[in-house]
Amino acid sequence: MEYTTLGSTGTEVSRLCLGCMSFGTSEWRDWVLDEPESRDIIERAIDLGINFFDTANMYSRGESERVLGNVLADYERDSAVVATKGYFQMDDSNPNSGGLSRKALEQELSNSLERLDMDTVDLYQIHRWDYDTPVEETLRTLDDAVRRGDIRYPGASSMWAHQFADSLRVSERERLERFETMQNHYNLLYREEEREMLPLCDREGVGVMPWSPLARGYLTRPHEEFEATTRGQSDDYAREHPYFEGGGREVNERVQELADELDATMAQVALAWLLHKEWVDTPIIGTTSVEHLEQAVEALDIDLDSSDVAWLEEPYEAVRVSGHE
Repeated sequence: MEYTTLGSTGTEVSRLCLGCMSFGTSEWRDWVLDEPESRDIIERAIDLGINFFDTANMYSRGESERVLGNVLADYERDSAVVATKGYFQMDDSNPNSGGLSRKALEQELSNSLERLDMDTVDLYQIHRWDYDTPVEETLRTLDDAVRRGDIRYPGASSMWAHQFADSLRVSERERLERFETMQNHYNLLYREEEREMLPLCDREGVGVMPWSPLARGYLTRPHEEFEATTRGQSDDYAREHPYFEGGGREVNERVQELADELDATMAQVALAWLLHKEWVDTPIIGTTSVEHLEQAVEALDIDLDSSDVAWLEEPYEAVRVSGHE
């Protein structure tokens, strides 16, 4: 395993972050693993040197956090870097169980800590932008959480670059803890973040940890095979993103061709491309298989030259912005 500094925090994290959306309960979504199978993957990730884990309160309605906490309780807690998120409504009967108001953030952070069985979470991220709450209130609440010792660093997720820039300026002006990380939508099939968000993060020293690095599985197998998978048949969210638009199919074909040339998997090539991007600290990989986890780690050994990167990128066409919802 390789390690890197997460943005400007000084915290060392593995070059791959294990995303925990796939862990919790299959009652939430068909492709999600229950606790025994989830445990197998998390424990293997630890064996492979992964020390960075990303979950959220909404994943399996909290079960993902609980499962992760249960597994990490059997290990030295200080060796793990744990990130979770809040924003989406957790209780349909309680309008204050979602959003980024002080009430919502404080109660949902408390619930997350309880499920994780932790006193402090390393990185607490806003899962989306809240148009109904002033960003000053959100930032002040997170600043208070840092001072209480509930979180070490605040982070953010998908939003417009101008919103992120505004939030950084508010933190600077009000002398509040700033967002230290950006978890955004970025992969070979969705590169709109290269226009504004990624240059902004690079300039500000913000850590970048992209979600959906494999385009919800579309970059792991040939185009025609994707719909044959359980996730391809049941994951409506994959269809909501513009992976199949513009030059998406040709990018998919080029990933397959280069993978064959390198005797690698398509997923490994897609991850290697991200790992060659200087503004990316650690892609968040989601998996439901120990085998696929091990293959993802092997992507660290794949060396793409500049011509490989350019060839993979060439078919890309600008697509609609996706992932801020």
